[in-house]
Amino acid sequence: MTSRLDLAALERWLAGRLPGAGKLSVTQISGGQSNPTYQVRFGDGLYVLRIKPPGPLLPGAHAIEREFRVLKALRETDVPVPNALWLEEDDTVLGRPFYLMDWLDGRVFSDCALTGVDPAERREMYFDTARTLAKLHAVRPADIGLADYGKPGSYFARQIDRWSRQCRNSTGPRIAALDRLTEWVTAHCPPDDGAVAISHGDFRIGNMMFHPTEPRVIAVLDWELSTLGHPMADLGFCVMPWNTGPQEYGGILGTDFAALGIPTQDEFVETYQAHAVTDMPLTPFHQAFALFRFAAIFVGIADRARKGNAASSEAADLGPLAARFAERALVLIARSEGQAGR
Repeated sequence: MTSRLDLAALERWLAGRLPGAGKLSVTQISGGQSNPTYQVRFGDGLYVLRIKPPGPLLPGAHAIEREFRVLKALRETDVPVPNALWLEEDDTVLGRPFYLMDWLDGRVFSDCALTGVDPAERREMYFDTARTLAKLHAVRPADIGLADYGKPGSYFARQIDRWSRQCRNSTGPRIAALDRLTEWVTAHCPPDDGAVAISHGDFRIGNMMFHPTEPRVIAVLDWELSTLGHPMADLGFCVMPWNTGPQEYGGILGTDFAALGIPTQDEFVETYQAHAVTDMPLTPFHQAFALFRFAAIFVGIADRARKGNAASSEAADLGPLAARFAERALVLIARSEGQAGR
């Protein structure tokens, strides 16, 4: 994959910012489904390069520029983020925009079971993830220059319109469960309550970098989908693993929580709310919306795989998860409506 980068051009670009640094080496970091990510060693320095994927892109997708902007802004807060260094928007350098940030030594886990961690540490890592999300939502966008980072208000209605449109325009087969879920979230979208926060858009265990030896978050990664949004959208997304299985993007449904030290969903939500600036409840709509949105994202990943410009070789295998996530949402909805009818 590094062959897609013009290494000579990258070396010239780096030399203009880090004169005399020395030899360049580049290694792609696996795991990303959207913007290709590379470890860059230039002389004695170690960095991360994030770049838009090649090929035609949907309007507003792969927002490298937005990632860089929010990372720079959040460095002034207690939200842990990597140190973003330089943004390059000139397509003539590497063919598409990219940015460079400092490398951090830490642990990133591909599954929510946090394999290899002892139960007590695992439990605290979950709770620190909840506290980190509360820190993010406590930041006032205007205080860090992000008042115009998105459209305030009507977040859920706008998101439902955006992601349902992506599903309608998909080049793949129709997904009956996702069509039913789209109808439900559209019909049950709550009226706007005026809540506005910086919304990460993909806040989950897999996008947390933990300290090498301590059970705490040292960086929140992958801000491509961030915007001004509703805090419950992030929280609903973050609790998705409790409603999905291990083969469904690393969920924990069916896991022995007590044995592994994983808190229950209620305990996780209570920890978030204990540190949040508001006391808004997490509702079945928020959880169903999160599953709907992620299902739509998987539809987009499958579309990119068919076009041959997805960032991960696993992208073609992730398309079927759109149906699985939609089905999980319908189960959650049926369960919540059954409990409400008692």
